[in-house]
Amino acid sequence: MKRWIALGPLVLFVAVFAVMLPTSSWAQDAVEVTESAETTEVVEEEAAEEEAETPMTLEQYQADMNYAFNTMLMLVCAVLVIFMQAGFAMVEVGLNSQKNAVNILSKNLMDLCVGVMLFWLFGFNLMYPGEAYAGDWLGTFTPFVDRDTTPDLAYGLSHSTDFMFQVAFAATAATIVSGAVAGRMKFSSYLVYSAILTGLIYPISGMWKWGGGALDAQGFQDFAGSVVVHAVGGFAGLAGALALGPRIGRFGADGKSRPMPGHNITLAALGVFILWVGWYGFNPGSQLAYATAGDAEATTYIALTTTLAAAAGGIAALITGWCIFKKPDLTMGLNGVLAGLVGITANCDRVEQGEAVIIGAVAGVLVVAAIIALEKLRIDDPVGAFPVHGVCGVWGGIATGIFGNIPLDDFPEMTRMGFLIVQIKSTAIICVWAFVTMGIVFYALKAMGQLRVTEEEEVQGLDINEHGMHAYTTT
Repeated sequence: MKRWIALGPLVLFVAVFAVMLPTSSWAQDAVEVTESAETTEVVEEEAAEEEAETPMTLEQYQADMNYAFNTMLMLVCAVLVIFMQAGFAMVEVGLNSQKNAVNILSKNLMDLCVGVMLFWLFGFNLMYPGEAYAGDWLGTFTPFVDRDTTPDLAYGLSHSTDFMFQVAFAATAATIVSGAVAGRMKFSSYLVYSAILTGLIYPISGMWKWGGGALDAQGFQDFAGSVVVHAVGGFAGLAGALALGPRIGRFGADGKSRPMPGHNITLAALGVFILWVGWYGFNPGSQLAYATAGDAEATTYIALTTTLAAAAGGIAALITGWCIFKKPDLTMGLNGVLAGLVGITANCDRVEQGEAVIIGAVAGVLVVAAIIALEKLRIDDPVGAFPVHGVCGVWGGIATGIFGNIPLDDFPEMTRMGFLIVQIKSTAIICVWAFVTMGIVFYALKAMGQLRVTEEEEVQGLDINEHGMHAYTTT
């Protein structure tokens, strides 16, 4: 008790000091902070009330809804195109020996994984450098993807979904090569190739058209990538096949072809059906806007021409193979469907329905002729990657000039012949770019002794030698 009494003066002092606190500087600051917070709160409340009192205009609402619809539907299309990786994997596995199944699946997996990382770091902004580089051959880039935390309604969709759609195309271009080099290429070297194509080669040529570059400025048309995607992959695959040489036993000492049939045609057929479905993300998705009545009609019309060309290509290839080989060869029909899809990809938005059938049918005949020509030239392409994507990609670019509507809105003086010349020249430039640059990569790896596996490893199979596992168990 005495202790508490002794503290009496101290308690009194503290009480007097507390009464004087409002006159101190730090107490005054505290009061000001409190008043400031209260003022801010009042301002925010008034702003919220004002916003509530001012409703969104019809134009703002429509722009907001268009942004949301375009963003989400493009994401669906991107997923469809990514799903095409499964289709490519099944086609390539089915048309090759089972001893290389794990290797092929690994390549298809890494095409997507490596493609995503390299396109994110370099390719996306290299392909779309901005209006400052319109009409140029090369732009600059910044890494990563800008996030539009405040939706860019004028752009019409989110940058994130734009990246998702475009990276799926980059992976498609890369994975085409896997089938052409199957059964004899080192996995490590394939990773090097895939990184260079998705991070550098494909984005640069893609910028020439889709990034507003030099070929776009001349009037080149390639709606969804017959040339920009498929021909690039096809000619890169041809460069790889030439650098590697044929598989052991593919051609005899007399130069005659010795068939090496795939181990599972069921998987190959399944892969083609998956690719056909995925193409509805590839072509209709390339409309890039779907919210208006005009966009919706255009998107569905693109799906119609795509379907007609695919069907015509399958029929034409099957009949052509039937006439030549005296049997209806399923693999020719399957490649014919893919050929028709590749051929229509550049022009699906600008041709009539009958023209779409013609384009698909011609592609079906071309793919059979190209497969036979490669055998005559002793070039080993196990799945027909170059005939389907290279040859029919070129046909798609040229067919656009023959049948497609001339882009008179942007080039009012352009004639049909002028349009055709632009298409031929631009197609040739992109194909030469892909073939030469990737040829340098493949032959450089070959010179270093890093391109092809040993003869013993090839005979035993790449699954066990490259990956230490088998695709199928024996028990």
